[in-house]
Amino acid sequence: MPMELVKEKWSNTINTVTIGATKEEGGTRTSKITVGGEPSLPYLFGEGGMPNKPVIAMEVLDVEPKDWPQVLKEPFKDVLSNPAQWAKKCVDQYKAELICLRLQGTHPDFGNLSADKAASTVKSILDAVGVPLIVLGSGNDEKDSLVLPKCSEAAKGQRCLFGDATEDNYKTLTASCLADGHNIIGESPIDINIAKQVNILISDMGFDLTKIVINTTIGALGYGLEYAYSIMERARLAALLGDKMLSMPFVCFVGQEAWRAKEAKGLESEHPEWGPQAQRGPIWEATTAVLVLLSGADILIMRHPKAVEMVRGTIERLIKKG
Repeated sequence: MPMELVKEKWSNTINTVTIGATKEEGGTRTSKITVGGEPSLPYLFGEGGMPNKPVIAMEVLDVEPKDWPQVLKEPFKDVLSNPAQWAKKCVDQYKAELICLRLQGTHPDFGNLSADKAASTVKSILDAVGVPLIVLGSGNDEKDSLVLPKCSEAAKGQRCLFGDATEDNYKTLTASCLADGHNIIGESPIDINIAKQVNILISDMGFDLTKIVINTTIGALGYGLEYAYSIMERARLAALLGDKMLSMPFVCFVGQEAWRAKEAKGLESEHPEWGPQAQRGPIWEATTAVLVLLSGADILIMRHPKAVEMVRGTIERLIKKG
């Protein structure tokens, strides 16, 4: 007698979040992206479908990155000093569905560019490409509180995704996103309780829960990824069991974390036994991405085109199997 497959029944569904506003919605985007909506754990199609497949955003910096290894710079070597052209290349040549702009140049230690300059960069990218836009600060709380509101205003009506709002620095960004019609990223340091608290604080300001995306922060392959995976898994289980304050899609900064690893950025002359960096680095990024996909990631922020291509194919195969 054949065994019957035991299926879990969940009481809640992950929120859907839409990024990008088309002309009909008051924006200028030629496309929009909706993520989330899962009624079950990832890729368990026998229990529930995945109405929206995970998406990949390619990362663009507002200044030429000084800390990127040459193998990562190589695909963008002709556009690294021009964020708008960099974004356009990601879309036209590498088929990016989203662009993620990191305003690293506004950090006091990396150029200290002004809020007006940052806003101008945001506008230039919105003019150059039609895909939805994610905008990130530099990570310096004091400067981000000046820069991100200007950028939010510059992109008003485009329904971008802005980040990151943290437990100690959420009010200014939340108010700006509320006023200008954007989505927001709530960041927590690999801690499920803080992740929930950040979402509570943001929602207490009147922000719609269906416009919040969670960044639990992750590690790369070999650098604490298993712990980050477990936090994402616990958050997703809590959400499906009914916790509304954890029922948001996940965003994972895969490229940033993977290319910090010495196995990705280490030179061949220093580690010849590791093989060619041009193969090793993208594979390290792609493997990290696939693992967070399996833990429930909805948006992947990636860097190397080869890694993007590998992961895009993996997503298609996973969805097709469903």
